[in-house]
Amino acid sequence: MSKIDFKKLWQIVLSNKNRNDSNIHGPGHWARVERNGLYLCQFNGADEEVVRLFALFHDSMRFDDDRDPEHGLRGAEYAKSLLNKEYELTTDRFELLYEACKHHTKQKTTENNTIGTCWDADRLDLRRVNIHPLANFMHSNEAKRITKEGKWEELRKRENRISIEDILYTIGKPFSWFQRFRDRKNQ
Repeated sequence: MSKIDFKKLWQIVLSNKNRNDSNIHGPGHWARVERNGLYLCQFNGADEEVVRLFALFHDSMRFDDDRDPEHGLRGAEYAKSLLNKEYELTTDRFELLYEACKHHTKQKTTENNTIGTCWDADRLDLRRVNIHPLANFMHSNEAKRITKEGKWEELRKRENRISIEDILYTIGKPFSWFQRFRDRKNQ
């Protein structure tokens, strides 16, 4: 059982006035990355909490949906600013989260299983922008299998562990925004 209050963290990140309210790189994408990551963790033993934190923070500080090469570093720094205030991780686990966020668009591969799972989870959602992920850039065997065989439905079998509906209600997001988010979430 996780000691991290993910619902509270989502509320904090969603209410951050410095983030871009993106339909491409925003909460719908984060939720799918979390879903993908938790699915992959079943097969490879990656650190689920780090993967869930990556899903939340990796694109949370984008300025826009265009080229923004430093957004990963900003997301990592944002995660660092909340460490030991809103959630706790050991130094080793936080370093994994930081590196995963910082380099998620710059490095193609890694030897670390948890970082690789984070990146696979993000890359498995590239179809939202009409990019088909390539198996040779995937870390885990399961992500490679999904991309080679086109078994995208495997990812949708895993329900998200957080209630996005509750989070959006709590921070007072308009229903029309939620409707668009829900529609994208079900892709």
